[in-house]
Amino acid sequence: NGNTIIEYDFFTGLEQEVERFPTPDELWHRYQVGQGLSGDLVDARLVPDFHNPKKVPRYYQRIAIDRAIESILTGQRRNLLTLATGTGKTTVAFQICWKLWSAKWNIKKDPTRSTRILFLADRNVLVDDPMAKDFAPFDKARWKIEGEAIKSRDMYFAIYQAIARDERRPGLYKEYAPDFFDLIVIDECHRGSARDESNWREILEYFEPAVQLGMTATPLREDNRDTYLYFGNPLYTYSLKQGIADGFLSPYRVHRILTTFDATGWRPDKGQTDKFGRVVPDDEYHTKDFERTISIDARTQAIAKHITDFLKKTDRHSKTIVFCVDQEHADQMRRALHNLNTDLLNEIPPGEEYVARVTSDEGKIGKGFLGKFQDPEERYPVILTTSQLLTTGVDAPTCQNVVLVRTVGSMSEFKQIIGRGTRVREENGKLFFNILDYTGSATQMFADPEFDGEPALVSEEEIDEDGETIEGSEHVEEEQDDPSNEEETSDPNFDDENPEPRKFYVHGGPGGIDTEVTMDLDFDGSKLRTVQITQYVADTVRTLYTNPDDLRTLWSDFEQRSSVVDAFEERGIDFQELAAQVGHPDADPFDLLCHLAFNAPLLTRKQRAEKLRKEKQDFFDQFGPEAKAILEEVLNKY
Repeated sequence: NGNTIIEYDFFTGLEQEVERFPTPDELWHRYQVGQGLSGDLVDARLVPDFHNPKKVPRYYQRIAIDRAIESILTGQRRNLLTLATGTGKTTVAFQICWKLWSAKWNIKKDPTRSTRILFLADRNVLVDDPMAKDFAPFDKARWKIEGEAIKSRDMYFAIYQAIARDERRPGLYKEYAPDFFDLIVIDECHRGSARDESNWREILEYFEPAVQLGMTATPLREDNRDTYLYFGNPLYTYSLKQGIADGFLSPYRVHRILTTFDATGWRPDKGQTDKFGRVVPDDEYHTKDFERTISIDARTQAIAKHITDFLKKTDRHSKTIVFCVDQEHADQMRRALHNLNTDLLNEIPPGEEYVARVTSDEGKIGKGFLGKFQDPEERYPVILTTSQLLTTGVDAPTCQNVVLVRTVGSMSEFKQIIGRGTRVREENGKLFFNILDYTGSATQMFADPEFDGEPALVSEEEIDEDGETIEGSEHVEEEQDDPSNEEETSDPNFDDENPEPRKFYVHGGPGGIDTEVTMDLDFDGSKLRTVQITQYVADTVRTLYTNPDDLRTLWSDFEQRSSVVDAFEERGIDFQELAAQVGHPDADPFDLLCHLAFNAPLLTRKQRAEKLRKEKQDFFDQFGPEAKAILEEVLNKY
């Protein structure tokens, strides 16, 4: 009220009346005392960021950087930052490293020695990309540890596998003294580095004198509890839900698709053999078995056709990642998608591919495809098929579709997978992304109360062996995957150790894909509500016909109208059901389609008949009494 000044001290918790406001110098001194900062630590805290006008830290990145710096400067040995995929963890890590390196901070408090930092991850793509891009300002101070222990640089990069011990090597990391590094940044630290039994864990324990900063996108759950036990509670958490609400991450649309093989299971005929002549065990096979125990070609073909049709309805050049069970399955899916899109071959430049497999088997060729896929300026490849390789750490800002054709039982892995699509790329028109879920994994994870990012829309449908939508829906059993699994390989060819193929290979026979149920968030974003199929129908109409006149021309011709009806039925749209769902059972199908797609006025059949009588009276007058009576009867029937 202007009469007194009340001070709240959040360091001491005290509340008191004071005579005047503190001066800036007084506040700065009290802040240093409260934070435990003095001398060189203050200087390090005040080092400015590396200025990059294209990557100015966002507010949450600023908080993460500041909290990490403060924790490190005050002597905290193990630190953790939890930032959702797509929120710029690498940018945060770089700024932390840059500020400490610029201040010549080190664990020995030697002002004459440079800071030595190790950036550690479990995959080459997770170190090569940051080393070449975000960490480029370190210039010649950078070095990737491969094969030999170079000790003359400041900013080191390595993957666990290159420095860990194995059957052939004692461990390259031991050629560095335990106190050689001042800071170790562990990217995607939930992926096994903190597990008690992990030989990667022994690397972190060997470098125990160093300050260790874990970076992860996955909040605490049973499947990554070791990470939190090792690093402690996060210094800061920025969730997927926060990122979407702030507009920094893309909201997503979920399409739940069920093949009939998944909906009802598949059972072989008595004595049925696979393509190698082996009798398939008489059993009921479900989603968890497909491409692990048994490979059903008809299922793969149906899914590939449905993906192709989905892209045709939306954008055939929207970048898409398809997650398969193993490397062989990824190749089967690649071949099926390639064969369904041969009509595009003439427009694809030599040396480019519309669809490519990127797994560990492809080596440099796969890296080339991946690099082009990540580049917003490159059009090809459009589709990548993979199994485990792209589940984490791949920055693909224009990825519009994330496709799940394998079960994902781990929330940590699931968040990493959908993170491939969360980047916003406004200049490329990418403001949301689609999740096509063929195994029920996404639906299951979104139903988890611990999941913090509600879908913008969920649709559910079932497809047949031809990839077409059919009526019905079923529940699918789930399998709990181990998120630490490396990329699975599978090969139908015989090998020396195992003379039998790993799976049974069958065509699968006829099958069926189901209707689509759509859900969207309510106005406050807290619950999912049912949305009619209207949006799907409107999108379909606009894909097939650019304007109402095109549709009217075809609809007016009886033979052409049959082809129009067939086109909609092929896409799972039944006019009677549609009219009932939108609450207009007495509407003409043509009017209904134009209303949903082009906002045309919606007339009942009776209104349309009355309009014809009034506006086309000359048409009726040209007929005699009997003909008029017949026409009236036809109108009444209509």
